[in-house]
Amino acid sequence: MTLLADFKKFLFRGNVVDLAVAVVIGTAFAAVVKALVADLLTPIIALIFGKSSFQNLSFTLNGSHFLYGDFINNLITFVSIAAAVFFFVVAPINSLMARRAREDPDTKECPECTSAIPIRARRCPECTAQIAVANAC
Repeated sequence: MTLLADFKKFLFRGNVVDLAVAVVIGTAFAAVVKALVADLLTPIIALIFGKSSFQNLSFTLNGSHFLYGDFINNLITFVSIAAAVFFFVVAPINSLMARRAREDPDTKECPECTSAIPIRARRCPECTAQIAVANAC
């Protein structure tokens, strides 16, 4: 019975559920971006090159048929997803974490060697200098 209980505990841990939600949302987001690229962006870009669709772009070399248009569509999709994730997830999180680090620091600078040390440290682990501890109110 302990194996079943351990498995149940594993399934209901927060990070497993969060990961499952992220995979589902990521899959749905990828489908939306792929449709955006195939239905809107590719035709706009194709107007510039005079082709109605990248999907049909190909060439033949020594009897081998290369469909490079599909690769271009998938490349545009990848770059679009990467840009969306960076600008709408990574950049805001990095900004929030940087702001939080300034508001609630967990390290301070050693006055002797300028290395980063824990905020509650009384001695620097790098240069062994004694550090005055500020009184917490």
